[in-house]
Amino acid sequence: MNILPHALEKLIEAFGNLPGVGSRTAERYAYYLARREANKTHQLAQALQELHSGIAYCPKTFALIDANQDVSPLYSDPKRDKHIVAVVAEPFDIVALEKTGSFKGTYHVLGGLVSPIDGITPDELHIAQLIQRIDEDEVTEIILATNASVEGESTALYIQQQIGEREVKVTRLARGLPIGVDLEYADQITLSRALEGRQLL
Repeated sequence: MNILPHALEKLIEAFGNLPGVGSRTAERYAYYLARREANKTHQLAQALQELHSGIAYCPKTFALIDANQDVSPLYSDPKRDKHIVAVVAEPFDIVALEKTGSFKGTYHVLGGLVSPIDGITPDELHIAQLIQRIDEDEVTEIILATNASVEGESTALYIQQQIGEREVKVTRLARGLPIGVDLEYADQITLSRALEGRQLL
């Protein structure tokens, strides 16, 4: 015997399939929508329905773009410097960097990080296309903006190897200690990066 209506159970199950959403959270989301006016749930349903048809990947940068766009505006904008490319793992990493308002170059999304444990090899990432861009756009600097995990570091190292003898400056985002964090609570990778990136006062 079903305690809840079948439609509500289906919605709870759908929410439960999302990453980081447990059964209790899924129930709360579903119950919240059940109590709202129908037009609110229709808005959500329509947004979900139009999601895949409304987005595409830029063939140059692999950033997310509107389906009716040919290339990312962050690439086509004449104010952006095509000679400087920030390499990120996922499209949403671009959002974080853009919020700083201090980067005026372009981006290249790898589509993940090299991870043998998860079966992700360099061939599955957009590394070959990055090397092609370096040649075509006469790139002078590559900023490796991958995270400081083992996967991020090994991906950065692989990219450096693929760049080879090309005259391109390869830089890495500085890693340091967050403001307000005591040394005793900092992890080893953060501490070693902070030492490497120390500055003259």
